[in-house]
Amino acid sequence: MVVGGSGVDTVVRVDSLPVPLSDSVGVGPIRESPGHTGGNVALGCRALGLNVTLLDYIGDDWPGHQVRARLAEGGVVFEPLLSPTGTRRAVNLVDPAGRRMSFYDARDPGELRMPRDFYLPHLQRARHIHLSITNFARFLYDDIEALGVPVSTDLHDWDGLDDHHREFALRSDLVFLSTVGARERIASVMREILRDGRARAVIATAGAGGSYLLTRDGSSTPRPIPAAVPPAPVVDSNGAGDAYLCGFLYGQLSGRDLEESARLGALAGAHACTAEGSASLIGPAELVPHQV
Repeated sequence: MVVGGSGVDTVVRVDSLPVPLSDSVGVGPIRESPGHTGGNVALGCRALGLNVTLLDYIGDDWPGHQVRARLAEGGVVFEPLLSPTGTRRAVNLVDPAGRRMSFYDARDPGELRMPRDFYLPHLQRARHIHLSITNFARFLYDDIEALGVPVSTDLHDWDGLDDHHREFALRSDLVFLSTVGARERIASVMREILRDGRARAVIATAGAGGSYLLTRDGSSTPRPIPAAVPPAPVVDSNGAGDAYLCGFLYGQLSGRDLEESARLGALAGAHACTAEGSASLIGPAELVPHQV
């Protein structure tokens, strides 16, 4: 089960990042498509054959209708609540190498909460829960812990300091993040998450630089996991981290160890870079033959 994090991405292809300061910049066709981290994780896990339910708030608006249609097309069971502020949006600038800069519209009001009688029956049926770092999702942790269901989260570019991410970091069993936020401090941040929280593993993704795995029962130095070679030219890195997470969860839910799961994540992430948005979702038949 996935909680939170759906929305619509507007992707603008640019010649370089950062974009030169100018009153007007000519670009290629601007594409809009449903995505965002929760939607991408739900679609990616479903493409790998997992049964997926997504709980979230969306608006009764054009972007919300697009989200509903894309999730239905992908076979995800979507249980939405109506947001008073509409469906989340993001504008992503993408350069020819597939690198991106994202402008995220975090429009949810701070007081937004999911009713307990709405989400609890879904938690009770879940084998694994993935919480996006939308604020309302943090209020599900007590019930998740009481049920004993494993939970994962993605902190994205957390720098190890911002308080918004901290509860997600310390109350999840599997914690994913990017190396972008903490940079040279990433190993220290990973160790802090293990030391102060409940995680059994912390995974930091570094794009073409691979990823790093730190486990509670291993060395205090994160183990490097090499990046996989994309099966086609890189087009767009949007969603690659979400795809990595899907490959990793597929490995875990099919009984593989943490390192092998990370290698499956690398394969899924590389595959996602070969098409725009969530158009390139790897399936189990493509992922499994490449197991180590």
